[in-house]
Amino acid sequence: MAGRRDGLLTRDKGQSSRGSRIAVAIVIGVLFGCVFAVFYPHGLFSSDSLTQSRRIGKSDVQIGSSSCESPERINILKSDIQSLLEKNAELNKQVKGLTENLRLAEQGKDNAQKQFLVLGEKHKAGPFGTVKGLRTNPTVIPDESLNPRLAKILEEVAIQKEIIVALANSNVKSMLEVWFTSIKNVGIPNYLVVALDDHIEEFCKSNDVPVYKRDPDKGIDSIAQTGGNHAVSGLKFRILREFLQLGYSVLLSDVDIVYLQNPFDYIYRDSDVESMTDGHNNMTAYGYNDVFDEPAMGWARYAHTMRIWVYNSGFFYIRPTLPSIELLDRVAGRLSRENSWDQAVFNEELFYPSHPGYDGLHAAKRTMDYYLFMNSKVLFKTVRKDAKLKKLKPVIVHVNYHPDKLPRMKAVVEFYVNGKQDALEPFPDGSQW
Repeated sequence: MAGRRDGLLTRDKGQSSRGSRIAVAIVIGVLFGCVFAVFYPHGLFSSDSLTQSRRIGKSDVQIGSSSCESPERINILKSDIQSLLEKNAELNKQVKGLTENLRLAEQGKDNAQKQFLVLGEKHKAGPFGTVKGLRTNPTVIPDESLNPRLAKILEEVAIQKEIIVALANSNVKSMLEVWFTSIKNVGIPNYLVVALDDHIEEFCKSNDVPVYKRDPDKGIDSIAQTGGNHAVSGLKFRILREFLQLGYSVLLSDVDIVYLQNPFDYIYRDSDVESMTDGHNNMTAYGYNDVFDEPAMGWARYAHTMRIWVYNSGFFYIRPTLPSIELLDRVAGRLSRENSWDQAVFNEELFYPSHPGYDGLHAAKRTMDYYLFMNSKVLFKTVRKDAKLKKLKPVIVHVNYHPDKLPRMKAVVEFYVNGKQDALEPFPDGSQW
């Protein structure tokens, strides 16, 4: 019994020793694999070595055969080589993906890139009152091959991938001159006019104004060259798409605007779209609870509704994100099919929620300060009549509420730039039909 027990112990020790050696061999193999993955990222069997092996040709096969290598063994080796090459290619793809993630993390220290880095991760909710959702979508990967000529212009003109863009044809030449003169007076360098005809292109060049004229497009050119203010305004949603695809944030501007400060100093950049409002006070600009009264309902006669005055589609800041591009596509698509006002469509797509038969746009939005980004109703109906408000200096004044745009734009310059205190007085609050 003792002899048998000793034999069993010896056998167990042998098996344990053999298992340890196997484990050590596996660990060494894994370590060698890691070392080779680091120092030979393209694999041990590169295309050069394979080419050389092909050059040897039949002699190798003959030598292998003489060395008792069976055809089956050769096929197994070839299969192993192919498998290693495929694994190597997959590792290279993973390295490229990690490199791109690292580039995005280093390039943008803002909320957009933070969200990109944590997409897909689950998080525990913090204490009450401390939870904040990430509302800033990541930017798209720029595609300069889309329009190399525009990409080159934007690289020269834009600052920190941001630029003011206005569309103009010969019908708005006089307002355009007031527009870019005010921009120059403020000292804003990153702006660009998209010329919709040859005359405006030459006009901008003669005044040292950055200009870009698109390549011919029959679908756009017929409207661009002869269309009125609203028709031209609708084109911007198609044209802006290229700017966003190239990775640039755009401050879209109509030409009936006077610049008094640099707007980029007042942009939050935390949403897909930041827009000036057509509202004229806190309620209309930022939203309010509007109670609808229906006496016939008796006890339930009062229904609460939410109201907000529309965003102005003639002045908004839009980031190069997927929801932003989807917004442009939606608006441009509807305008091509419907006889609708671009501003109405712009707001419907931004605000309508998802409901049966309709998927709403998941875009983050912010309303600009209506005293800084001032519409002409606020100026002529309220500000010019209030001694304290008259001392405020807005960032821009948009003459959007009045058809006599040019004289009112000039009056804004006289009042805020040249200090002529009565420059705004001759004009009525509204328009004279």
